[in-house]
Formats: sequence, structure tokens, C-alpha cells
Amino acid sequence: MEPSNLGFGDDCQIDNAFANPLLDANNASSTVLRYADQGGAYANVRFDIPSNFDLSNEHTFSLKIYVPSNGIIGTQPNQVSLKLQDGTLGEPWTTQTEVIKPIALNQWQSVTFDFQNDPFINLDAGSADPVDRNDYNRVLIQVNGENNADQVVAYIDDFLYDGTIVLPEPDPVYDMLVWSDEFDEDGAIDSSKWFHQTLLPNGVSWFNNEVQHYTDRIENSYVENGKLHIMAKKESFTDQGQTKLHLCTPQFKVCLYLRKSRSARAIAIWGGNLACHLDIGKNINEDGGFWDEQFGTVSWPACGEIDIMEHWGNNQNYISSALHTPSSYGATVNHGGLVDETVSTEFHTYTLVWTPDKMDFSFDGYVFYTYEPSPKDMNNWPYVADQYILLNVAMQEPIDPNFVESPMIIDYIRVYQEGTSTGFNDIHDDQIAFYPNPAKDQLHIRVNEEMIGARATLYSAVGQRLESFVQNSTTHRIDLAQYPAGAYFINFESSMQVASFKFMKH
Repeated sequence: MEPSNLGFGDDCQIDNAFANPLLDANNASSTVLRYADQGGAYANVRFDIPSNFDLSNEHTFSLKIYVPSNGIIGTQPNQVSLKLQDGTLGEPWTTQTEVIKPIALNQWQSVTFDFQNDPFINLDAGSADPVDRNDYNRVLIQVNGENNADQVVAYIDDFLYDGTIVLPEPDPVYDMLVWSDEFDEDGAIDSSKWFHQTLLPNGVSWFNNEVQHYTDRIENSYVENGKLHIMAKKESFTDQGQTKLHLCTPQFKVCLYLRKSRSARAIAIWGGNLACHLDIGKNINEDGGFWDEQFGTVSWPACGEIDIMEHWGNNQNYISSALHTPSSYGATVNHGGLVDETVSTEFHTYTLVWTPDKMDFSFDGYVFYTYEPSPKDMNNWPYVADQYILLNVAMQEPIDPNFVESPMIIDYIRVYQEGTSTGFNDIHDDQIAFYPNPAKDQLHIRVNEEMIGARATLYSAVGQRLESFVQNSTTHRIDLAQYPAGAYFINFESSMQVASFKFMKH
């Protein structure tokens, strides 16, 4: 596996296309992965595979590594460890086994990890030997140990496994945009899409010891510069006979059927300073809810809750996803998360891909948690009713005494369902053509005269809107030189007609 395929760094900055700092006979690759542990106690680089390793016959991994002595501080052991885990669990480290190997500094070297013949360490001493297990689907690489604040820079290349990975059937492709809010018009939020839920559910306060009111004031929710702002403010505010001394923030519930029968969809959100985003079953019986009088038949958690992304102010670099069901709720065991130092300073894409069989949660395209109970029943999979999107900022004690206000900022929300990957919906093939596919530096679009004046939008594979244009003539050309290789989508809209087109760039 080339370093460009290695996935995510925990407490560790990674660059998977870094120029090889030591070109020699041991490694002539032009680019390698740069691993920079900035002092995190559990720093590592990790990736998941779509099925489990079978170590009963093939049980050897190898990699190349180079650690310069001027890139380390402290009294660290010069070593590299390979860890295997079940990445589908909320606490994957509980399944961990690892092999540790010594390394030499200032040179490229090949290191082999044999989980049958090398000494291994099971975190759970009572678990079976690695070759007798079939639950490993996550690989972690860790340089110079853990539980220390020392820094280390390392370079990694040519990660290999000597076995065969059997890939499962591909998941459905959700490429047809069925609903979105781009927050393009400054001012109040779009009331045709959103609903402010402000009624205190028990007449006194909200759940989980929250200390705020939810309001419908424009001071607390507004669109500015193409982005939704949900503003938590410190103030004394009285509503429904209750005075809250700290904050008032808005709560939104989108008026949208997100799920039809067993058709699945993907939700993509690009946001910064995002505090909470979740789905709730539309059948929840909750006074003040938009859907309550029409569909409210069950209580929480029987309605099901999907926390696409949660973020806490007292843990700024951590985000997580979770599922609340009758079988596990509140302090649910069904959760996963990751650490990124830019959670509160940069925009990121948070995505849920929900199929009839599982839910994948991802951060900037990296799947960090999968929920896939088996067998499914209403205790662990109550997701048979429609769900709606809910955005809120919930405040709990203790609160920083210097707190004044803080925004949750969202650039867009998009909902996709399965459609034709390369075909059209309503618009016919003789009306529009895209070529070449795959494209390299340019994509050409040709339409008939009926389609002149239509609006088109280019999206990345994770739903980030890249550019829009109006088809002012029968031909149009998109310059792709600025975009990396990968999959892209174009949504084409003309009057009441919609086309969804997928293409690849070399």
C-alpha cells in the first residue's frame, strides 16, 4: 500500500505525499508519508479495510521506515509497533493486538511484523491468539511508543500485507441530490425548510441539565456571507415564565422526509465550530416538536437518534458520532470518534452514509465509525421511520465565567439518495452530453437549445460545492486543472428538470 492510501492520524499530523528526504538504494520512492507526533500520548496513523483480515494463513505485514535523529526529543525507545483492532467498535482498542520491533535511526529500513511467529501483546490478555481471530479490520502504526509527551518525526513507505483481502459487495452509490440548504441569502433562515422548536418540554427546562433557552430570534440564528450562524449568547432571558441566566440558543428541525421506506441516503455537512448535529425519529412524542401532532407516537429512545457529529467545548479537538436506541442510550456504547487539531478553526465535511444494513460516519471522507448490528431488530435498529435533521447548541454547567458568545457555523447541508451514476433524471440523453469521461484537464458540456439558460453546479465526491455556472450557449467547458484526481458530480437544473451526472478526473 502506498502512503497516499494511509488514512488518518490520531494526535499526529500526517502528510501522505511528502518528498522523500533520503533517496537511496533502500528506498527510491519520490514521495512518502511524513508522520509527526507533536507530543500526543497515543499518536498513530491508522486506516481501515472494508473486510476483516484472515490471519490463519497469511499473517505478515511489512513497511519501510526512516526516523532521523534530529526529529526526536526526549528519551524514547527507538521502535515501531503495528497494532490490529476491530475498527467497527466504539472502543476499538479493547480488541487490540500488537507487535513491536526495534528500529535504527538515520536510515531507511524494512520492518516485518509476523503475528504468528513474532512476540505479540494482546491488550486483553484473555483473548485468543491473532491467527485464531477474524475480527481485525483496522491497522495502526505507532512510532516510539505511547504514554509520553515526546515528539518524533518519521517517514513511512510501502506498507504491505502478504495475504488477500476479500472485498464485500459494493455499497449503493448515493449520487442524486434530493434536498439541500446552501445558505446563500443573508438574513433570517429559510422558514420553508427550518422550524424553531422553543417550547420547554417539561415547562421548566430542557434535557440533560441544559441551562439555556432555545429562541427564534434572529440574533441567535441568521445567515451571513453564505453560512448559517447559530449563536450562543450570554444573557438573562425570560421565556415561558422561566429565566435562564446564561444563554439562549436556537434549535432547528428541518421539515423534510429524509427516508422513504428502505431507500437510504447520504448527508454531507461542511461546517466549522460545529457543536452538534443529529437526526431524530420523526415519530417522537415530544411537545413543541414540528412533527409531534402528526406523527408523535413513541418516546425517546424508541424513536431512534443518530448523532452525526457531536463536539464539546471542554474537549475542543475531539468529535464523535453515536447511535441511541432502546438497547443502548444515554451513555451509549455505540459510538466512535477521532481527534483533529483543526476542529474549531477550519471547516470540515461531516458525512453519514445510511444504507439498509449499516451506517458509516466520516470526517473529510475518512470513515471513522461504522454501526452495523446483526441481527437487526427494533431494539438496535429502530430506524424504520423517517428521521429529521436537528441542529442545536446545548449548554451545560460548568461554563467559563468569561464566556460571552460563540457561533456554530455551517456552510451547507445536503441530502442524497441513490440515483443513476452516469444517467439522468427527467433530462434525456439527447438534451445534454458530458465528455470525456474520465476527464483530465477539461470537461466539455454540450446541450441542445432547450437547455440554454440552465444552471449547473460542480461538487466533490464528499459533497463540497466547487463552482456553479449558467449554460449560456450550447457548449461549455470546465477547467479541472485546479482539482485533484477523483470522482465528481454535476447537478444540472432547468425549469422543473434535474440531471445528476458523475465523472472521474485522472
